[in-house]
Order: sequence, then C-alpha cells, then structure tokens
Amino acid sequence: MGNPRLTLDELRARVADGGIDTVVLAMTDMQGRLQGKRLAADYFLTDVVPHAAEGCDYLLAVDIDMNTVDGYELSSWDSGYGDLVFRPDLDTLRLVPWHPATAMVQCDLTRQDGSPVAVSPRQILRRQLERLAEHGWQAYAGTELEFIVFRDSYEQAWDKDYQRLTPVNQYNVDYSILGTGRIEPLLRRIRNEMAGAGLTVESAKGECNLGQHEIAFKYRTALETCDDHTVYKTGAKEIAAQEGVSLTFMAKYNEREGNSCHIHLSLRDADGDPVMAGDREHGFSRVMEHFLAGQLACLADFALLLAPTVNSYKRYQAGSFAPTAIAWGRDNRTCALRVVGHGSSLRFENRVPGGDVNPYLAVAALIAAGLHGIEQELELEPELTGNAYTSDAPRVPATLREAATAFEASEAAATAFGKDVVRHYTHAARVELAAFDAAVTDWERRRGFERL
Repeated sequence: MGNPRLTLDELRARVADGGIDTVVLAMTDMQGRLQGKRLAADYFLTDVVPHAAEGCDYLLAVDIDMNTVDGYELSSWDSGYGDLVFRPDLDTLRLVPWHPATAMVQCDLTRQDGSPVAVSPRQILRRQLERLAEHGWQAYAGTELEFIVFRDSYEQAWDKDYQRLTPVNQYNVDYSILGTGRIEPLLRRIRNEMAGAGLTVESAKGECNLGQHEIAFKYRTALETCDDHTVYKTGAKEIAAQEGVSLTFMAKYNEREGNSCHIHLSLRDADGDPVMAGDREHGFSRVMEHFLAGQLACLADFALLLAPTVNSYKRYQAGSFAPTAIAWGRDNRTCALRVVGHGSSLRFENRVPGGDVNPYLAVAALIAAGLHGIEQELELEPELTGNAYTSDAPRVPATLREAATAFEASEAAATAFGKDVVRHYTHAARVELAAFDAAVTDWERRRGFERL
C-alpha cells in the first residue's frame, strides 16, 4: 500500500493514476465528531488546496442531534448562519483504507478574514500548545479508547431503541485470548486498517463489560494523537457498520463497567529530551511536581472538558476502575491521576475521561492545568497510597451540572482558555442538561407506570 501518510505531491500522483478519486475534508465539532464533505479529488487539488473550502458555522453551535440551538455568540439565526473557512492542514493527509480510493485531510477553522475560530476544539488545543511552546516544551499524548461491540447492526439497534442488544461476548473477557478470539476478524480489520491510515497499533485486549474491548495505539505529539483519535473513532464505527455489527464508545452504556478513555501525557524540551524526570522524590523534576499539582488544582474546574455529557458522570462509581477521588498515586488505578513509567518514560495518566470525550478539549485541559501549576509554582501534595475510593480526597464532580457550574466560575479556565471559550462550552452543557431534564426515561416508566 505504501506510506499511509501522504504528501501533496504523492496525492497528486495517486489522483493522476486513478488510485484516489475522493478526499474527505473533515473538521472536529464540539462533540468530537468528524464533520465535513466528500470531495472529488481533482476538485480538492485544483480549488480547495489553493483556496480552502467553506461550511456552515452552525457545526459549532448545535447539539448532538444537530438541532440548531439559541444562545451561542458564534452562530445563530440572527447572524444568518454564515460560513466558516475549512482550511486543510496538509500535514494530516492520509489514506482511508476502509473506503476505496479515498484519502482524508483534517481542517483548522478560520473566519472569512483569516482569524482563527477560538471555540473550535482543534484551535483550543493549538492555543495551549502555543503556551507550552513559550516554555520550550512539547506535549506527547496517548489516548486509550474502550468500546462495546454488539451483534446487532446500527439500524437494528436503532429499531430496538438500543435495548436488549446482543453483546459479542457473554462474559468478562478482560485479557482473555479466547474471548477476544471470538471477534478477532473485526478487531484485526480495525487494527490493520488503522495502521493503513497511519496510526501505529500496539495491541488489542478484552475488557470487563460484556463485549467490551480496547485497541491501543502508540503515543504521538498531542495534536497528532487527537487527530488520530478522531479518525480511529469514526473509522471503527464505519468498519463495524460494514461488518453488520455495531459498537459504542458512550461512557456508560449500562450499569456494568463504562468505556474509559485514559489519557497519558508527557513533556519534552526543544531537543526532544524528557523534562518530567529528575532527581527529586519519586524521580520527579520540579516541572513534573508543579505540572502534576496543577492537574489536581484544576481537575474539578476543568472536568467539563474531560466529561462533556450527562452520561459521562455515570462512570464515577466506587470500585469500578473509574475514579471518584481527585488524587495522584504511583501506579494506583483508584486515583484520578496515575503516575507510571520511570526516567524517560515518566508520565501521568488522567483516568477521568470516558469514551465520549472530545480529545482536543481534554488534552488542552491537561496542558492548561499543568501550566497553571507551573506558573503558580504549586507544591505537589503527597501521593495517595491504598484505596482512593475510601479516602478523604476531594471528589470528581458527580454531575454535568456541577461541572458546568465550576467551569463557568473558574478563574483558571477564563485565564487559560478565554471567556469566549468558557461561555461557549458552558452553554453547550446547559443545552445538554435542558434536553436531559425534559426527557422521560425508561427508568421512570418502570418505577412509576403501575406502582405510583
């Protein structure tokens, strides 16, 4: 197949010889989804590369059902729902092996005057990376997405109202070679075709919930990892649909274990040398101490960017491997922040995000929190040993409403992201909450239909 990462000249050559006829032009919306257009490859080369493309600004002002929503400064009926510029980042050009003769490029969003769209998730991350670069550092990240696979197709799941679906495994297959072998054809296809799209596959393993699995990829620079994350999440769903099955990344599908998205983060200097390791306690540097202290200080305030939906907060249950305590520990999976590795591999893992996370927003939050710790020279509290679930450590926000209130009032958030970003994503949370508050659930009907 050749190199899955394409230069513009390589794309031109493949278009000329008929190997590629379609280019997917994609941006990432507030919900972390790829949105955009499928373009004729010739048109992409002759018109979009030199001039960019355009798309409606409502893509950053709708709910998950794509309903237009009042209250956003960026986009509204009053402003006419105009266009934003989709400016392709040619460094993201890649093959899309699960669709024939197709390439993809991801975009940054600008206004018509060329200024960046501050509330765009990719721009929010870019801004934090720029702040990090002012200190001479670059962030590296890895995201670990879990998902649950069902025998039902997406259409069948819809028709069943997502109830009584059949998971591909009927028992806990965590680390089970036998259990993962049951659906190895699907897992193998996802692994190989993600490799064909330029991701570096590390492993696949079973997880605890019925039909739950994880495919892990090697860390890259923070922006590259988030780009890969969105391609993988979309591609895995598309491959599952082609195979007549369905999979979900939602944070808490049922009362068993939820789908996590643990995020690993480390820093390197301009020479590529790691800066978190040092000669202080635990093998930390002062940078690591301040950076980790910032994570603890800002986690509650920034939780909205790590856990964006009502469903996100259903994961945080004691004994579930999802965190409830804002604490750090060495290789301690009961803490929100788990420090792993030694020397050049030293890093921390934030265990708060679920599979519904927008990676750009979450990684931006981790960097902003760390910079807060650096700039305020925060001292790192002692590590928590033992069971964080039963500790007296501060708690992870328990609801979206609590997280939105904290984000809206946070001075650290306003300083790091700007008030326009805080208003935009707080409003998105309020929209989500209003929709949930108006819904009548199956739980209510089961409890109240006859007995009340």
